[in-house]
Amino acid sequence: MKLKLVISLTSILMLCGFTMKPSTDTTTGKEDNRNWVLGPFVRPEGANPVISPQPTSFYCPMQKQQVKWEESDTFNPAATVKDGKIVVLYRAEDNSAQGIGKRTSRIGYAESTDGVTMARLDTPVLFPAEDDFKGIEWPGGCEDPRVAMTEDGLYVMLYTSWNRKTPRIAVATSRDLKNWTKHGPAFEKAYDGRFTKIASKSASILTKVKKEKLVIDKVDGKYFMYWGEYAVHAATSDNLVDWYPVLDEKNYQNFYEFPIKLLNYLVIICFDP
Repeated sequence: MKLKLVISLTSILMLCGFTMKPSTDTTTGKEDNRNWVLGPFVRPEGANPVISPQPTSFYCPMQKQQVKWEESDTFNPAATVKDGKIVVLYRAEDNSAQGIGKRTSRIGYAESTDGVTMARLDTPVLFPAEDDFKGIEWPGGCEDPRVAMTEDGLYVMLYTSWNRKTPRIAVATSRDLKNWTKHGPAFEKAYDGRFTKIASKSASILTKVKKEKLVIDKVDGKYFMYWGEYAVHAATSDNLVDWYPVLDEKNYQNFYEFPIKLLNYLVIICFDP
């Protein structure tokens, strides 16, 4: 009986969690969008893929041995510009003998002057190591980078730290896009850590064009982030490292946190003997 109750309530909560509010957009879709639309984009003939898996080897500090860190997949990239070059930071997975979910992801570096021909580093620039963050990054790795730049040239990467238990948005910063300083989970200090056990990923920082450069912007004096996978959420920050999810009038992260908390509670009361 309890199991049937959980299944029924889970279904209801999933529907509630993934149902979006009606759109308030009253535009007709007929307005002139040429002021903001990028493109059109054309695939250059014979150029793709520009980054492919290859048997590049590096010494993994976690496994204490050489690993072919990008032999399985190269995908989910971020792109930015530095010193007149396009820099692509891409997710790479090792261990082609194993299926998805049993590999480790690391962030690789490639640069290009034309956006097509890529010069790649032989070693990843962000990866799990014997540091303060191995508990959130190992064995799944560092995934899905998003990169933005401040006006003074500091690059901020939001990536997914994956320990194969809970994905978390993490923050790293760099001046050269090759040497990164990890700062840990983006939401670690928010609301006494209440978001550290909730899955989070897919984060991007709001930017604007200033002096022909795309730089990180502020909204009402704070940096602004969009994040989330099943719904789009928001978070703000004063320093680009410590982020606070925007809560609704009931003090919850809309469409997401409340259903998860209620579901966890129901599982406990239904299965606890």
